[in-house]
Amino acid sequence: MPPKPPRRAAAARTQRASPDGGSAPPAARRLEIGEADFVVLCDALKVPESVREKAWKTYEALSAVDGALACNKKKKETWGVCIFIVAIDLDEVTFTFTELLKSISINVCTFFQFLKEVDVNMDTVSTKVDSTVSRLKKKYDVLVALYHKFERTCGLIYLEQPSSEISAELSSVLVLKNYWITFLLAKGKVLQVEDDLVISFQLLLCVLDYFIKLSPPAMLKEPYKSAVTAVTVNGSARTPRRGQNRSTRTAKQLDTDTKIIEILCKEHDCNLDEVKNVYLTSFIPFLNSAGIVASNGLPEVEIILKQYEELYLKNKDIDARLFLNHDETLQPDVIACSQLERTPLKNSPEEEISLILPQTPVRAAMNNIQQLIMILNSAIDKPSDTLITYFNNCTVNPHDSILKRVENLHHIFRKKFAEAVGQGWAEIGSQRYKLGVRLYYRVMESMLKSEEERLSVQNFSTLLNDNIFHTSLLACAVEVVMATYGRNASQSDGTSAETDLSFPWILNVFDLKAFDLYKVIESFIKAEPSLTREMIKHLERCENRIMESLAWQSGSPLFDLIRQSKEREGQTDQPETNSTPSTPFQHNHTAADLYLSPVRSPKKKASGPSPSANSTPNAQPAASPQTQKPQKSTSLSLFYKKSVSTGLSSATYPVP
Repeated sequence: MPPKPPRRAAAARTQRASPDGGSAPPAARRLEIGEADFVVLCDALKVPESVREKAWKTYEALSAVDGALACNKKKKETWGVCIFIVAIDLDEVTFTFTELLKSISINVCTFFQFLKEVDVNMDTVSTKVDSTVSRLKKKYDVLVALYHKFERTCGLIYLEQPSSEISAELSSVLVLKNYWITFLLAKGKVLQVEDDLVISFQLLLCVLDYFIKLSPPAMLKEPYKSAVTAVTVNGSARTPRRGQNRSTRTAKQLDTDTKIIEILCKEHDCNLDEVKNVYLTSFIPFLNSAGIVASNGLPEVEIILKQYEELYLKNKDIDARLFLNHDETLQPDVIACSQLERTPLKNSPEEEISLILPQTPVRAAMNNIQQLIMILNSAIDKPSDTLITYFNNCTVNPHDSILKRVENLHHIFRKKFAEAVGQGWAEIGSQRYKLGVRLYYRVMESMLKSEEERLSVQNFSTLLNDNIFHTSLLACAVEVVMATYGRNASQSDGTSAETDLSFPWILNVFDLKAFDLYKVIESFIKAEPSLTREMIKHLERCENRIMESLAWQSGSPLFDLIRQSKEREGQTDQPETNSTPSTPFQHNHTAADLYLSPVRSPKKKASGPSPSANSTPNAQPAASPQTQKPQKSTSLSLFYKKSVSTGLSSATYPVP
């Protein structure tokens, strides 16, 4: 601990020695824990004694490792980080995250960066703290993206200087305040997963639609002015009849007055049906529960403020109202922001000096979704005639079992999605699952066509009656949809920031082992050439994560294959294409090979049909006596070779 300043030490001695010889009061004892300014900071945040003591010890230990963090310039920030870490670890958080930032005069981005520096110098950040920081960061990223989009959108809707006939009470500032706080309240009460950018933006559009209909036409720009005028003429949205149920009234308005929501969805490339579903199943129930009443054309802001204040203090996180004031604690890092808003340069050399117009996180997310929907527009959510033909060619027709499996997993997915996001969002979960089903059937058909061309057979009975193959293929398709919708606000490079719905969430939902999903990923990518580069990278990251850790978890089928491999005493595997981390691994295996292995070595092609001929119950691998040998696992062999080729240390794994 640094030596106490003379005045501070003298004061401490004086206070410890009370006139009556008794013990010093609590305030005096507190001064013994740390410097005077540290005590002031703790008092401001109402930090309990247990947190103060441990936070100061953490600071002392950190100072001993890196003196730079203890210098006057960074001292207060370091104290704040130590208090934050300890309070979370001890479950004694008495302050909100925003209160902490304001107390140490630091913004969100700088705090996160400083916390990272502290963790590098002294491995002091627990998994619990790391989880809290991750949640805060994801929530902040989404809020920043949404507020920027909100400001720009309101600028396109409202006149900066409306005509004099508009009441001064309905200023643009008041409109923005009402809008934003109502949205924050709705987001906090309706969403359990607040870092879902797409769902949050869809909810924001619902709030915009609601407020636009309440606004006087003279405040609005076109085409919103004409749309509101038409609504007012056909039946005023701003003069509700007494005695009519709000839910029934608002739902009826949405059915008959969809012009505004249609304009908003078209402007922002949003799926109209999805937004309408959010409006009916989530936003209307929120309005009813919040008791929001319109006054002078807008809800009373005091009611909304009070409810949001309670929510903010309960969550102890970010006070997002401060975005309205452009508060310095919420301002994003300039460099990070510029990278976030910038799209890559064009590939053409003569165009490299010109930049594409900035693409916001919301716009990027909507574009990715539109690309996926365009790919699946021609697909259907049931087996095509071509697939039916393949099913009919099977020794055991898999048609009914496939449909039953898809239906059963639909119910499970819908339930799990609602549990993760909120009960009002079950239908949104269904819509995303159905997109995944379309992709599943589309990829399955492409795979079977490739196998037919490769093997010159049409009977794929064994493969198409394999439950794990179908579950894996469907999980991969649904993961593509979930990753497309779940693209986080900070993912300017297309990487997948984790959310509650991020991979490996889908494995838990489908009760699927990671190693089984791994076997289909590469063939899935090859079978669907329309996948975006971001989605291909996402699936490759999933594959790498499986090879690095998920496949090695307890209960993984990988261990059974390793044990079986070790039981093949004295057998030597035929080598395939050699690979090293510096040379790409090449092979000619497909998903059919991997799901139907173990099979004989594919190098002995001359003695019988291809390994995937096992897809056909009537096709038996005929090996000559001199080449016949015990079966080996193609999936295990490929797994090891691919692990080496991707730079994963083979020393980590128990190589068979």
